[in-house]
Order: sequence, then C-alpha cells, then structure tokens
Amino acid sequence: MTVIGYARVSTSGQTLDAQLEQLGGAGCARVFRETMSGARSDRPQLTAALKALEEGDTLIITRLDRLARSTRDLLDIVHTIETKGATLKALTESWADTTTPTGKLILTVLGGLAEFERTLIADRTAEGRDRARKAGKRLGRPFKLTAHQRGAVLDMRAQGEDNAAIARILGVSRSTISRIK
Repeated sequence: MTVIGYARVSTSGQTLDAQLEQLGGAGCARVFRETMSGARSDRPQLTAALKALEEGDTLIITRLDRLARSTRDLLDIVHTIETKGATLKALTESWADTTTPTGKLILTVLGGLAEFERTLIADRTAEGRDRARKAGKRLGRPFKLTAHQRGAVLDMRAQGEDNAAIARILGVSRSTISRIK
C-alpha cells in the first residue's frame, strides 16, 4: 500500500511548494509534479502517476482542480484508478475520497449526473440543428466565396476552365473551387 501524490500548476510562474508541503504531510512516498494546463489531456506526469498505481495504493491530490478539468475527466480518471484496485483522496475536498463508502457514493452520483447532462446536451444540440434546418438555415462554415462568385465559377467551368485556373483567378484554393456544385 503506497501513497502516491500528484501536484500540478498551470504555468511555470506558479509554484508547487504549497501542494508539495501538503502532500508530504499526508505521507506521500512519491510525488509526481506537473507544470501544465489542466485543460490538456496529455499530461505526462499524471499518466506516469496513474501507471505507478498498484492494487491497494492511494493517489492523493490537494484539490480536485489539480487533477481534472471537468466532471467527465474526473470520472474517467477515477475509473482508471479503480480498475487498478487503487483509491483517490483529495485533501481539501473530504467528499472526494474513494477510500470511504460515502466518497464512492458521491462520485457515483456525480457520474450519473454527468451522463445525464451529456444526454441532455446531445438532445438539445440535435433539436437545435433540426430546428435550424427546418427554418432553412445552412449549417457549417460560411462560404468562402459569395453567391455571385460561385455563379462565376460555374460559368467558367462551363467555358472549359479547370479548377486550378479558376482558383488562381479568385485567389482561393483548388479544393474550394472543386466543392462548388
């Protein structure tokens, strides 16, 4: 049973000192240190900390925002920890402690809420797209060329010009011209 710590700050101008002190006081045998934005999913030290976990180990963090960037991210990390037979403990958020039944319950409820929220967002997004299509709105990126320019492209094509020549004339890429039907 090893206690492993993970400390992260977002920029090199910030210091890990306070987190390292707290993790040391919590008895961490090893601390993985990262200076990188939490918005990035490819955090090498977090990956190394998760790989280092073995059955019965505990990963300790000072605060949840040092570990995860969203509820979904937190739940994915907790799932990774639990599949290794390890646990997670946040020092400042006592409820985020999978070493206790209450902590496990709270994270399970959070998981259900996150899944419910994802479903609602997907439903609302699909409904909004359908409504926009029915209203005659075009979805996607705006056209690079105006309607008049697109008409001119069709006319030039009809006169035998190839897409590369038309693209040079209009100052756009050949692929922009080839998509015009």
